[in-house]
Amino acid sequence: VLENQDLQDSIKPQKVEFHSLNFNTTLHWQPGWAREARDARYFVQYKVYGQSTWRNKDECWGISSRVCDLTHETSDIQEPHYSRVRAALAGVYSNWSLSCRFTPWRETMIGPPMVTVVHSNKSITVKLQAPRSPYRRKRGSKIPMTNYYDMLYQVFIINNLLDEQHRVLVYEGKDKVIKIQDLRPGVSYCIVAKMYIPVLDHSSAYSSRQCTVL
Repeated sequence: VLENQDLQDSIKPQKVEFHSLNFNTTLHWQPGWAREARDARYFVQYKVYGQSTWRNKDECWGISSRVCDLTHETSDIQEPHYSRVRAALAGVYSNWSLSCRFTPWRETMIGPPMVTVVHSNKSITVKLQAPRSPYRRKRGSKIPMTNYYDMLYQVFIINNLLDEQHRVLVYEGKDKVIKIQDLRPGVSYCIVAKMYIPVLDHSSAYSSRQCTVL
């Protein structure tokens, strides 16, 4: 019995945590500290805070992977969610390891916008597209993250002649198409952008650079 107790403790999953980007939400965990814990199978349950019963996540029941997609299960984005994981090895089951509380609307990371750049001889037109959530409209298109938050685009210009690391904020607002005027012909400029949510004081990462020579 003692050996089983030891095995139970040594295969118990560690560091159970939610990772979420644009409401695409996965649960991650580490194996227990025993070397053989790498061969364990895992079982995932979830619930909304306040519910009394845990529900099995069928696709993550008896899996060898240490990631479980809970995007669909956490679609009530204002509610706090919990998940828990247990491991099994050689017929022995560990105790459950509980995640922290996860509230998608407050805690999901926001991705950067898509940026397209069109240039003329003295100006750059920047087209912006907000990141999309995994949730779909009735017609099938994915709902943009701007439906869930009051968000601003922040657009920065980098003059490569001066300094590649120096980003200057040239626009903040909700317009999806902006024009940057009075630039110097023959100079290489790069544009990066990010999303900003004032109410949470959250920013996305920067978009990838879109560069052009006028």
